[in-house]
Amino acid sequence: MSGSLERAPADAADTAPRATPATERRERVSPGTLAQLGVLTAFWVYVTASNVLYAHNMSLSLDPGGRQHLFAAWPARSLQHLLLYPVLLMCVQLALRIGWRPLARRAPLQAILALVFALLASPLLGVSEHLLGDSMEMTRPDDSMGMPWQGPHSELPLRVASATSFLLTYGFALALVSGFSLYQRFRDSELRRAALERAWNAARLAALRMQLSPHTLFNLLHTIRGQIGWDPQAAQNMIIQLGSLLRRLLAAGETEFTPLSAEIEFASLYLALQQQRFADRLTLSLPDPDTLPQAWIPSLILQPLIENAVVHGLANHTGAVNVAIEVQTDGEQLRLIVRNTTGTAHPGRDGIGLRNVRERLAVHFAERGALLVRTDLPAVWTSIVQLPLLREPVAAAASPASAAT
Repeated sequence: MSGSLERAPADAADTAPRATPATERRERVSPGTLAQLGVLTAFWVYVTASNVLYAHNMSLSLDPGGRQHLFAAWPARSLQHLLLYPVLLMCVQLALRIGWRPLARRAPLQAILALVFALLASPLLGVSEHLLGDSMEMTRPDDSMGMPWQGPHSELPLRVASATSFLLTYGFALALVSGFSLYQRFRDSELRRAALERAWNAARLAALRMQLSPHTLFNLLHTIRGQIGWDPQAAQNMIIQLGSLLRRLLAAGETEFTPLSAEIEFASLYLALQQQRFADRLTLSLPDPDTLPQAWIPSLILQPLIENAVVHGLANHTGAVNVAIEVQTDGEQLRLIVRNTTGTAHPGRDGIGLRNVRERLAVHFAERGALLVRTDLPAVWTSIVQLPLLREPVAAAASPASAAT
């Protein structure tokens, strides 16, 4: 039994399909490499066509009758470029692998590759003529001029001219492929940067939402603790309401956007819990759910504002406090207003809640979202959330930043 169990992995491995060397090579070829190959091939086709046409036109201009063999025929020159193509591919590939750093060590290697390619051009032209049966010696219209192509060393100037021409061609090819490779790297880095930025924004928003849950729970537990001593029944009811609130809080914390009606309902539930503790001091003014526009807003965006309205509104005095929530629309803009009376004429410095709201609006809407905090009248604190009016839940949830474009 033990032997069969030990052999089972080996048998399974034997039956699994194995990748052949050809398959592995295909998998190693990336789309970027294929694109570079396409660019280099298109460049070499252009070079071939231009060289063939140039030689043909020069031959006709020097010998309109075509009686003398001044330049290699176009089939031989085309075959020469075809034979040079794999050499070009090999040299460019090696050049890209070698690179240029450090320059003192790599520059000689790059120069050797360029010279190898350039010096092979003239011999390969002779091979092409021989293969095509066109090995006639090149002549000039006037053989009495004593030009360098006459005599025993007549091929040397032609080889030097050919090497110089193809050396420049190789330089252009290497520069073209290197530039295209740099563009690909830049494009890929931009895509990676955008993906990292989206992931960072998502993580940032999740962290901002997670700041709300402990803060809200801490305040509500203190509220319930104050009820236990003198009204246990009310405390039990508040615990039930707190459970419902926490379920909504967890659900809202998992989504980027929520319907405006659900956000107002959540705020009403939280304020109702606070009102049970401060029934003699806290009064509420909430919008009618039937009058709310069909809109989507960032989830829990009002929670820090209503917490501040209750906590800071009741602090430092013993008078009555009114908390009011208003919803206004102005064209394609939505305005959420939270007002509360307070014992001080100044709202004080921004805390965690207000910074939270400002950061979330900046991430979602950039300059189109803002939080304004002001004192309209003495002892009245007003917080205004301005954001675009989002009517479609799919667009809001799929791409929150699209609302800012």
